[in-house]
Amino acid sequence: MTRVLLTGFAPFDGESTNPSWQAVRAAAGEPPTGIEAFAVELPCVYGASVAVLRAAIEETRPEIVVCVGQAGGRPDITVERLAVNVDDARIPDASGAEPVDEAIVPGGPAAYFSTLPVKACVAAVRAAGLPASVSNTAGTYVCNHVFYGLAHLIATELPELRGGFVHVPYAPEQVVDRAQPSLPAAAVARALREIAVTAAHTRTDLRIAGGATH
Repeated sequence: MTRVLLTGFAPFDGESTNPSWQAVRAAAGEPPTGIEAFAVELPCVYGASVAVLRAAIEETRPEIVVCVGQAGGRPDITVERLAVNVDDARIPDASGAEPVDEAIVPGGPAAYFSTLPVKACVAAVRAAGLPASVSNTAGTYVCNHVFYGLAHLIATELPELRGGFVHVPYAPEQVVDRAQPSLPAAAVARALREIAVTAAHTRTDLRIAGGATH
């Protein structure tokens, strides 16, 4: 059994739900064969989110961590390649904090690559009949903050741990009054199961094109 920690976020920016937590909870509730899954909800708060993540890792002792967040406006499941060492908030977090151009880890590397097989995960989700792509930016909000915090923890304290970040679209109930793409939580949960299995069984990523021109 491979122990996998899945994290999603609490609602933010006036939303009543967060599809990342909906999907994570569903995926962990029915884990794939060979996977022991744990689900933890993170607050959408700079600093506190990484503290909750660290505590969850200490409690569950996973081999793989997949953090998940909402990317409203994106049409597909995007597996993030890169976390950058900057907090630059366009909107306040759930505590009202709004950092601008602040390092997540002062003196830390400018960026970290995901230690998940990013392209293999995308290929697996697509093979399951769901839309997915590689993303080269996790933004500069709390999602990137958590992704960088996880990557720094792996690089400095837990080198045997592997982890990364996945962004998901709005849930359908969030877009009934606006023209935005969405995916049902059940579909996203299926994608997360595929990502968990792929990460558990893949150490060398696929060498296929997944870049972008802009």
